[in-house]
Amino acid sequence: MEFLFTMPETRVLFGRGAFSKLKEEVGRLGCSAPLVLTTPSKRSRERIERALPPLKYELYDGARMHVPLESVEGALEFMKGRTFDCLAAVGGGSSIGLAKALALRTGLPIIAVPTTYAGSEMTPIWGITEKGVKTTGRDGRVLPKSVIYDPELFASLPASVAGVSAMNALAHCVEALYAENANPVTDLFAEDAIRLLTGNLGASLRGDDQEALESVLRGAWMGGMVLAMTTMGLHHKLCHTLGGTLDLPHAETHAVVLPHVIAFNREHAEDAMKKIARGFGVTTAFDAARAAHALLTEIGAKNALKDLGMKSEDIERIADLATRNKYYNPRPFGAAELVPLLENAYWGRPPV
Repeated sequence: MEFLFTMPETRVLFGRGAFSKLKEEVGRLGCSAPLVLTTPSKRSRERIERALPPLKYELYDGARMHVPLESVEGALEFMKGRTFDCLAAVGGGSSIGLAKALALRTGLPIIAVPTTYAGSEMTPIWGITEKGVKTTGRDGRVLPKSVIYDPELFASLPASVAGVSAMNALAHCVEALYAENANPVTDLFAEDAIRLLTGNLGASLRGDDQEALESVLRGAWMGGMVLAMTTMGLHHKLCHTLGGTLDLPHAETHAVVLPHVIAFNREHAEDAMKKIARGFGVTTAFDAARAAHALLTEIGAKNALKDLGMKSEDIERIADLATRNKYYNPRPFGAAELVPLLENAYWGRPPV
């Protein structure tokens, strides 16, 4: 066996009430004037106002889904004439994605406080959408220096958001197991994270089961770790194409597509598929695909791309766009093979 293993250099604080240490983390970096990035949320603003004073900080709440170039340019314009020495992203993938785009241009360090299970906070992966095309890349400058995981920030997350966000994390783990550059450490993290996510997600959404919520959050953190250490395949390429081209909601799209990609790849990467099945607590990879589809119903999520805003005439266009650039996937394919997969996801059919 041959493999390359690289450990991301990020400091992680995990625990209830950890958000109160944001000011301390800013100081630990030798900074005192952060630009705080978030979405227009009264609750986020109130939390930030409690955590950061008396530091001199300013808040920009223009983060948007898929990190459109316009939001990046808007933030850069906001920064003109002001002095900042770090970026603090408080929110989901939109806020953290905007921080990464700014770090790419300014070199400022990032402190991330995720409030969804997106996992982006643990990776050096950035993405920017321009004219309907999402471009992604890897750059060490965008990897947050510190990440604060506070389960209290997730307790009030609406179930409709939390469920699909956790399935996004689940997709990271699935694809990491059959990644071209998988290794024994990422395999352990990914399989255990699948077990944590699938075994606790339903309970975490039904009430005040704090243990289940913390288990889901740990699984999402581990999903972010394997996302950082491996390269993703067909699932992520399809979802980035759907999101960037059609402006479909990010987490919901990942949740709908995942069961169909597992079924598509089920007869390839045999060892990885066994681990995926074990993580789901089932016998075969096809059982795992069906379990992922059933999980959509359990968490009350939509299971069809047509319900997210896709039109039937988009199917062949997305299949074509998703095959224009080469990338690794255990099962070789062309646009023609993707059409049936997309049709099933479009109509919300069970995986076949």
